[in-house]
Amino acid sequence: MHRLTHFNPAAARRQHGISLIESLVAIVVMALGILGILGVQMRTLTDTSTTVRRAQAIRLIEDLSERMRVSPNALLSIKDYESGYDKKGGALTASDCASTACTPAEQVKYDLKQWKTTVEQTLPGGQASIFLAPGETVDTNRRQLGVIIAWRENEREGTKTDAIDASKFRATDGTFTAGTDTANACPTDKTCHLQYLPVAARCAPYDNGSGTKALYCS
Repeated sequence: MHRLTHFNPAAARRQHGISLIESLVAIVVMALGILGILGVQMRTLTDTSTTVRRAQAIRLIEDLSERMRVSPNALLSIKDYESGYDKKGGALTASDCASTACTPAEQVKYDLKQWKTTVEQTLPGGQASIFLAPGETVDTNRRQLGVIIAWRENEREGTKTDAIDASKFRATDGTFTAGTDTANACPTDKTCHLQYLPVAARCAPYDNGSGTKALYCS
């Protein structure tokens, strides 16, 4: 004889579908996947923002270079361009050289005020330092200015500082001198871009009385 088993409808129902624990595991796995995708997206947005800010910094330095290029006395006034982080654009005093004639020194002050104000308005927490190239120690032989532009990225305080020390330079014999000049280093909690600008001389022909034209360079 065959033994008949009792059919239990409740037990049959329990054998179909998934359990609550399996559902929770699936939800957790899906949530982790979504969080991973969001993390990648946030990192991509941060990298894109950094790239855009750095491009803006490069363009600002090009603007300063163009200002010096059109100035006939930029090379003679090279030391007047020195300006640290503490000198803000709004705090600088300068004549309005756009509407009145200015001396070379006044033109430098005007350019610095306009340029530093633009840096502060363009970049978040933007500030700039302009300094003489550390490898050039003789005033009559100076031909370069160093420029550091610093700005604030979306990083937690104390987690982001570029290791830039502009007093580092390589001598003509190839030896490398490590710098310690904090005035020319990247400020704490800032992202920085460092670039050196050659300051070209402006030359014009003139007659020195000998009948032969020579070039006078300023």
